[in-house]
Amino acid sequence: MNNFEAYKMDGLGNDFIIFDNRKKPILLSKEQIIKISDRNNIGCDQVIFIGKDHNNNPFLKFYNSDGNEISACGNGSRCVAYLLMKEKNNKKISLKTKAGILEAKINDNDLVSINMGQPNFNWNKIPLSHKMENKNLGLKINSSDGKEVIGGFALNIGNPHVVFFVDDINQYNIKNIGPKIENHNYFPEKCNVTLGTIKNKKHVKVKVWERGAGLTAACGTAACATAISGISLNLIEKCVDIEFPKGLLNIEWKEDNNIFMTGKVSEIKKITVSI
Repeated sequence: MNNFEAYKMDGLGNDFIIFDNRKKPILLSKEQIIKISDRNNIGCDQVIFIGKDHNNNPFLKFYNSDGNEISACGNGSRCVAYLLMKEKNNKKISLKTKAGILEAKINDNDLVSINMGQPNFNWNKIPLSHKMENKNLGLKINSSDGKEVIGGFALNIGNPHVVFFVDDINQYNIKNIGPKIENHNYFPEKCNVTLGTIKNKKHVKVKVWERGAGLTAACGTAACATAISGISLNLIEKCVDIEFPKGLLNIEWKEDNNIFMTGKVSEIKKITVSI
């Protein structure tokens, strides 16, 4: 059994184990990532590796708790940005991911803001199985008392997402709905599923079922997807708070089409991972 140093961080309860591969690469198998992520072990939503690109810039790789790699992780990127900015005593940093370059900064009150890039609504880039109206996929979900909602706004923000707006998210069992929508044949790469209830034009309350991770305390790209969906449907304003059980993420869709996400991250905790 080998012992590896790592960091444990979270953004509003969305938690991560972070390995720093910049000096000494740590190579883990899919099975090892699954084992680390297991809540009966250390437990996390995602495992993140900090590497370097050919220009010596930080390059991030993200793995869900099912061991599969994903292109983007908003809260995970904010946590790594915080870690690296504290390390270098900087207020700004650029991070490379498979979804593109993410620019992050620390605000005066230690909130971390990150540019998540631009949303993609093209059916073959989300991706969907075939060309269809992405603003309403015609998917059916039911509340606990049998009320049926037909909808589903699909888009990609680093990962494929589908968002449903309902009167009261607490009347819907996302543990039942999430897996069915995640694995629907409309989504060849599966998808993240969000249920949102609009409290007012600047505040949306959500629950998220994350592709490959299940029910999660928070999800940065899902917060962005919820905001963009609501704005596109003229339901909310372009700067909105997305509420998770442990706090808020502020999402602002700028005129240049970039999405900025701002919120708290936890302090940095050093841990030892035994594999």
